Amino acid sequence: MKLHANVFGEGIPFLILHGFLGMGDNWKTLGKKISEQGYQVHLIDQRNHGRSPHSSEFNYDILTEDLIAYCVGNKLKDVVLLGHSMGGKTAMFFAVKYPEIIKKLIIADIGTKYYPLHHQDILDGLDTLDFEVLKTRGEVDKALSVYVKDVGVRMFLMKNLFWKEKGVLGLRIHLDALIENVAEIGVALPDNMEYENETLFLKGAKSNYILDEDELLIKKQFPKAEIKEIPNAGHWLHAENPADFFATIMEFVKN
Repeated sequence: MKLHANVFGEGIPFLILHGFLGMGDNWKTLGKKISEQGYQVHLIDQRNHGRSPHSSEFNYDILTEDLIAYCVGNKLKDVVLLGHSMGGKTAMFFAVKYPEIIKKLIIADIGTKYYPLHHQDILDGLDTLDFEVLKTRGEVDKALSVYVKDVGVRMFLMKNLFWKEKGVLGLRIHLDALIENVAEIGVALPDNMEYENETLFLKGAKSNYILDEDELLIKKQFPKAEIKEIPNAGHWLHAENPADFFATIMEFVKN
């Protein structure tokens, strides 16, 4: 599968993997700032997301193979790889299988453990959207608000809207495949998998995705891991506190 990516800048390849129901464009502002530091930034849409192709197959093994095909196809090596949430899990699976490709690894607000299903209300809400009836973004927002109370989360989800044709909205994500395979999102990195090189784990101070008790397992599987907290930020730490997020990742990759 040939993944879609928005690429800008020149220098060391810096690959960014978005989270579940996101897309590379969510990282455009931060990505451009990173590119100004001497990096060629690749904002990659993972399969079934953004402008990348759709498939009924969806799990971390296949997302890993998509990424290695992207690196080989674009002749990328010694990359900085940053993954957030689901993208962080993809980055972990990729790192343990293809460590020779990576120069620096950054995992944003996700641990190595299993996460139980917790996207059901969002998926239910998206699944009810009838674009034969809903003709404006405002109408979509109102329909989603029945399932998703948080305005910020709705705005994030609605970035997936696009005009399929004049007057007809649609979703860029392959919703049916994501619903069918949603259990794959929370799977743990298998206990026997380890990555021996430098890794930065970032957690939001207001997030519960990485708890204190998770750090022992993280350091078992990533023995050279450094775990840092981003203040005044929840799970979307890169959007909620971009200044500290940017400063922290730059300090890590420049060392």
